[in-house]
Amino acid sequence: MRAVPWRSLIGALGWALIAWVLGMPTGALDGQTLLPMRGTGDVTHERDAVRPTALGSPAGERPPQPRDTAQGAGAAEEPPIGTAPSFPLPPPYQPLRYDEDYRYLRDPQRRSDVWDPIKYLPLNAAGDWYASLGGELRLRYEFFHNPRFGQDPHDSEGNNNYLLQRYMLHGDLHLGPFVRLFGQLKSGLEHGRIGGPRPADEDRLDLHQAFLDVVVPLRAEDALTLRAGRQEMAFGSQRLVSVREGPNVRQSFDGLRTLLRAEAWRIDAFVTRPVETNRGVFDDNPDPKRTFWGVYAVHPFGLVPQGHIDLYYLGLVRQDARFDQGIADERRHSIGLRLWGALEPWDYNFEFVYQFGRFGDGDIQAWTAASDTGYTLSSLPWRPRLGLRADIASGDRNPASRSLQTFNPLFPKGAYFNEADLIGPANVIDLHPTLDLHLGQQLTVGADWDVFWRESVHDGLYGVAVNLIRSGQTSRARYIGSALSAQVAWAATRHLALVTAYTHFFPGPFVTETPPGKAVDFVATWISYKF
Repeated sequence: MRAVPWRSLIGALGWALIAWVLGMPTGALDGQTLLPMRGTGDVTHERDAVRPTALGSPAGERPPQPRDTAQGAGAAEEPPIGTAPSFPLPPPYQPLRYDEDYRYLRDPQRRSDVWDPIKYLPLNAAGDWYASLGGELRLRYEFFHNPRFGQDPHDSEGNNNYLLQRYMLHGDLHLGPFVRLFGQLKSGLEHGRIGGPRPADEDRLDLHQAFLDVVVPLRAEDALTLRAGRQEMAFGSQRLVSVREGPNVRQSFDGLRTLLRAEAWRIDAFVTRPVETNRGVFDDNPDPKRTFWGVYAVHPFGLVPQGHIDLYYLGLVRQDARFDQGIADERRHSIGLRLWGALEPWDYNFEFVYQFGRFGDGDIQAWTAASDTGYTLSSLPWRPRLGLRADIASGDRNPASRSLQTFNPLFPKGAYFNEADLIGPANVIDLHPTLDLHLGQQLTVGADWDVFWRESVHDGLYGVAVNLIRSGQTSRARYIGSALSAQVAWAATRHLALVTAYTHFFPGPFVTETPPGKAVDFVATWISYKF
């Protein structure tokens, strides 16, 4: 068996010890007894991403608030005379770091965290010119036995294990309530993988985000934000547009964007080019072969209690796109509808997408339907949530025809079905029961079983990046296989999270008939620290 990169793992443990100390709230090292601080850390999984986010907002988006009071958003009311002031705990870190708002730290009494001195740095007497700094460290160890059914690189015993490191640092500069500059650096490193880093494993140092916001105030609390530059984007359940959180290097886009917040409407329009992930230093450029644009709108849906509706159009041009049918230029249009909400004890999320356009000289006609329905037994110990996800994404009917029916998930979240990331949402049917247990405020245990079939037996098997893994032209078997997964996530503090995940994939006839077709074992464990 290939040696584990022990030096890197020992370094990771050292970082974990430092992170644990820094993750304690102020006063914890002075013998004071404090309640644990809630937080999420880097524990987002598919089962979390599909749940409702802020009312009427795409995932991670916070409406601009140009008219907050001088005390700042989230400021506490003055307590009655003779009583000790009581303040809420600091908010959790957001999936999109530019959505965080630290104006509440204008009140010195709200400063309880070790990092608060750099989260709000006033630059004028009024306090509306200010800067904020933050960052993230993530160390992730992965082990594969028979990676990608045995076709990816491995040693003589079928094993491959390696360490992934992510470092990110950002600065947020507000020049009054209407002008803002945001910048973020990234570094992703890979150590020990046989075959070298995969495309999203390594990017030694680069500019991940750098954008300018200009806010145009409208009536009441409505506002229009004009954004230009390099930026992350995430909409809805991140099935089609995401930050690619699971892999080591996240996704960003270069372009223009408008964010309209008008009463209950949240409408985003954008035209961008995806940013390449290259391994060197400051060498990530906008991809000249891809252009991405669209409009995404969110609004409460009054016909369903606590319901919301997302309506969107997304366009993509991709040169030299490869499917099982062949290689050609792709111009694809996606029209989507998402219904989501929570009516306790139920939560639900349904999404439907139709795609049309051109692939070379042929037409594109593709579609998908996805659902996630859950029932939480709040009265029972550990508050179990029973869930059922079901997805279907179309595949090509005839590889000899010029027309194409393969669904393209555009820019989906990494580790789409599970952390092993073996299969993507194209030409697939999956049925996915889940169970989540909450063992206290900070510890979550989950288990799920995902069963996969090909939607069309004339099309191949694709990865998350719409990369062709296996051609479907040598087998007519529909059943791909099934994956049994378990995950334990511990949000130790607001800053620190530790996660361990395991997946075993049982190959079905399609995988075994298109060898290699071996069973896969996957283990990942990672620690993340945010500040």
